[in-house]
Amino acid sequence: MSTSDNNESFCPETIDPMSDVRAGLVREVGYLATWSVSSCESVPMILKQLSIKQFKSIFKKIYLEHAGFGVDRLRDGSTETYWQSCGQLPHLVNIQFKRKTIVSDIYIYVNHKLDESYTPNIISVRAGINFNDLQEVELVELLKPYGWIRIKIKDIRNFPLKTHLLQIAVLKNYKNGNNCHIRLIKIHSPVSTNSFLGNFSTVEMQQYTTIK
Repeated sequence: MSTSDNNESFCPETIDPMSDVRAGLVREVGYLATWSVSSCESVPMILKQLSIKQFKSIFKKIYLEHAGFGVDRLRDGSTETYWQSCGQLPHLVNIQFKRKTIVSDIYIYVNHKLDESYTPNIISVRAGINFNDLQEVELVELLKPYGWIRIKIKDIRNFPLKTHLLQIAVLKNYKNGNNCHIRLIKIHSPVSTNSFLGNFSTVEMQQYTTIK
């Protein structure tokens, strides 16, 4: 696994994550994984500030507009909703595959214009077989990001990484904010993988190209 220089700061390119999918170069494999987060804000802050009477009178309207900030928001396809952490840094998103899966890129949608101090500033991407052997493979600093951010994931041979577990760790937010907002995450895998077992074109079969 390759680790970026911890002192390196850059702003990853803002791109369309579907362009390579439409071109047939990669597939989105996030649906193959089990997703979890270290914490989430389940009740909007505005509801916490209401009296019981006020809460009852406008609960339905507000809840429909802000129906939770859990892990499912990272995969709901909407840039209007978001996962909001609740607790101390670092804030973690865990992506666990049942089988070793080839990952070439992680795409994260963030919006500094709307989220301000909730916007992630420094993100660590870690990979491993399980939580006990995670190693950092990328460390990136986001410079007031708006839109899709692409983080390329490679091993020590400069190939897409084969892993069971990915962890996205928010180490710092803008203006030293405590909690973070991430609106969407996509995980890409190359469409074809050359191995002695053959050239597989589906994500499901690619998972069998590595001998345990």
